[in-house]
Amino acid sequence: MTMIQTEFERDELNELNSFNPYLKGIYAPVHDEVTALELEVEGEIPKDLYGAYLRNGPNPLNAPEGMHHWFDGDGMVHGIFFENGKAEYRNRYVHSKDHDAERAGTLDAGGILEPIKRDRGALTTYKDTANTDILIHNGTAMALWYVSGQPVRMDPRTLETIRTETFSGKLPKNVSAHSKVDPETGEFLFFDYDLYKPVMSAGLVSADNELKWFREVELPGPRLPHDMMITENYMILMDLPVVFTDSGLRNGMWQIHQPKNQPARFGVVRRDGKGDVKWFETEPCYIYHGINAWEEGDEIVFYACKMVDNGLPPNSEFGPYAPMAAVLALQAELHRWTFNMKTGETKVEHLDDRRTEFPVVNLDKVGRKTRYSYNVSIPNTHTQVFDGLVKYDFESGNGIDHRFADGVFGSEPAYAPRVGATEEDDGYVITFVTDSATGKSEALILDARDFGAKPLARVKLPQRVPAGFHGTWAPGDQIAAA
Repeated sequence: MTMIQTEFERDELNELNSFNPYLKGIYAPVHDEVTALELEVEGEIPKDLYGAYLRNGPNPLNAPEGMHHWFDGDGMVHGIFFENGKAEYRNRYVHSKDHDAERAGTLDAGGILEPIKRDRGALTTYKDTANTDILIHNGTAMALWYVSGQPVRMDPRTLETIRTETFSGKLPKNVSAHSKVDPETGEFLFFDYDLYKPVMSAGLVSADNELKWFREVELPGPRLPHDMMITENYMILMDLPVVFTDSGLRNGMWQIHQPKNQPARFGVVRRDGKGDVKWFETEPCYIYHGINAWEEGDEIVFYACKMVDNGLPPNSEFGPYAPMAAVLALQAELHRWTFNMKTGETKVEHLDDRRTEFPVVNLDKVGRKTRYSYNVSIPNTHTQVFDGLVKYDFESGNGIDHRFADGVFGSEPAYAPRVGATEEDDGYVITFVTDSATGKSEALILDARDFGAKPLARVKLPQRVPAGFHGTWAPGDQIAAA
């Protein structure tokens, strides 16, 4: 894979981080916060596309001095806003409390490859970057962090930080990435986990931003979950067998392993927060990202991307970063779980051999029966890249590929319904892509119903969008009314 050499690479990487592939090429941070209102377009932006595609990801404010994990970079949101056939681009840092502390020179925590600060006077032991996920709730965006931190409210059009969100001071602990918003009620359902204690937490915030309930869920030991799911009446928590090693727990280091014979467990919690958790066990597995879940009679149906072994040995070219890169080169395949709430029976089905992940659905269907999902396709390479997209049809079992050009790599997409759409896939799929040879980035607009065709529009961006994590669609009417 040919990669550009960036200014960050040439001038700022110390000897240690010169080995780190996630500080170079398409991963290297950008320094400028840009507003661009006149963008060159190849093709035509549909006039019934109204809203913003937002994508969060890591972008170190300063050149790292010690060991740096890709997940440590300061949160930066890149956004493109569409209205009346025109587009605007912006990118802004997420001003978490720790980001502002680093700017002020008072930060007292590091990244996950550094020892934790157990006596730190904050709710997190590592630097809280809010760099992982982004969603729309109460008319504004919230940036979230995978290790569980404080949500950061942002204006979904200007991308300026509004505040650290504590729900009027009532949030007892933290919020993890991949918490969910119910499209019909507007409620925000969230989870949190404690790195070093055998407990997970869950809660619900109303559409008008009031914390309604919060509860802790006891676990057999400390866990490292990454996602949760919701249905109309339940939320589904994950107790999966990827945990800290004993020495990691003792020494406060990010050292993880997968214990043999420890089952995967899925905990179903009522959305009113009452009652016992109903647990379902399956064979050991790990899930980074669920797709969607819903209820069918007595059963909960749950689609997700189940991790599989990438089969790659550590790459010696990465020096001390070889183990990190080997773990980050994730591979996963489409599976379906069915949990019977009456009998307790669990069924697991493997649906596709293609390696896909970072799935998205029509957000109007979250927690309800969905026919389609849009996943990134992942080649088996030593660094994490997305070389195309796959539209899955759960009813037919088919998948349609949309491949990017050679050396062009994308982001997690977002599905954007047409204004006035009544069908689930009557809309567009949007993603950022970057040419690894030139460093130029574009936003692609695909017709969701003609998925394998060439893009309807390619919007040229004024700077490179570094490879990153998760995105969302912010409907124009929702964010305009806030």
